[in-house]
Amino acid sequence: MRGSFFAPNISRTGRWLRGVSGLLAIAGGLYLALASGQRWGWFIVAAGVFMLYEALRGWCLARACGIKTRW
Repeated sequence: MRGSFFAPNISRTGRWLRGVSGLLAIAGGLYLALASGQRWGWFIVAAGVFMLYEALRGWCLARACGIKTRW
């Protein structure tokens, strides 16, 4: 095994994109959950929080599992 599963594995661009995507997902999920009453909006909020975690950590779950991503 080359490295730890939780070792940083994305570039600065990837971190930035995940951070922006996470914020947009949180905003959209909150709108769906609160304004529209859609319960699945909370799942989108949770996904957005996870994207922010990935951005702050510099780690991508897909890349850690061996899936190649662009950034």
